[in-house]
Amino acid sequence: MPKIVATHEVEDVAHWLASPKRAEVFDGIATDIRTFVHPTEKNRVAVAFDVADMDKFEAVLKSEAGAEAMKYDGVRPETIVVYIEG
Repeated sequence: MPKIVATHEVEDVAHWLASPKRAEVFDGIATDIRTFVHPTEKNRVAVAFDVADMDKFEAVLKSEAGAEAMKYDGVRPETIVVYIEG
């Protein structure tokens, strides 16, 4: 099961950290979801997941539910960078 790390910018870090949307949208697709905040760059965050099925993970990112979750969380989609454990 590969580990995925996604970095991106958000509108409001406190709101993003408190949001239940990550767990909702990735339910059954990702486990061990952990959040990170950049120590010096305002609004820069990361999230790490264990993902069993990369096709399902990518489908969620491209889905309407994924887009709605990102909007709710204040994620700036154009800033998303995904890393896959090597």
